[in-house]
Amino acid sequence: MKNLEGKKVAIITENGFEEVELTSPKKALKEAGATVHIVSPQKGKVKAWNHDHWSIELPVDVNIVEADPDNYDALMIPGGVLNPDKMRMNKDCVEFAHQFLLEAKPIGAICHGPQLLIETHELQGREMTSYWSLKTDLENAGARWEDKEVVVDNGLVTSRSPKDLDAFNKKLIEEIKEGVHHPQVQ
Repeated sequence: MKNLEGKKVAIITENGFEEVELTSPKKALKEAGATVHIVSPQKGKVKAWNHDHWSIELPVDVNIVEADPDNYDALMIPGGVLNPDKMRMNKDCVEFAHQFLLEAKPIGAICHGPQLLIETHELQGREMTSYWSLKTDLENAGARWEDKEVVVDNGLVTSRSPKDLDAFNKKLIEEIKEGVHHPQVQ
């Protein structure tokens, strides 16, 4: 079903994203009719991580310094240990993600992806999940962490790991279809 026709989704990533945590949501979003762009500080291509080794390279559609959140209806943040840690140290990545929270646009973050959102300082009171090792970090950022396959809080969709991708993809598409969720930032 093409229920995301006319919607544009940015997938923000760095080298070291967990391959399936980007490729699975990207495929689901495209099959639902969305236009999907990979946004990255990298120029040309980004390199995936697959469990315990480097993997495929994917083309970057928009460099982060040229990316405008106003051009997108939603944001998706894949995990991987390296990817979110690199992005959380990049002010352009943090500001890009921050704008989606401020504008109450749907955001999906899986596994370690929520690390980028911690840097926005906008998670106070939000219900979230993540890979278990981020529980304390999210709680310290003010989020209420739950151990569930998918948690949705006013358009913010989070999941724990690749085993939750089916639920994550389904909920992310639902939230993007619904559009802006007010109030998102508390």
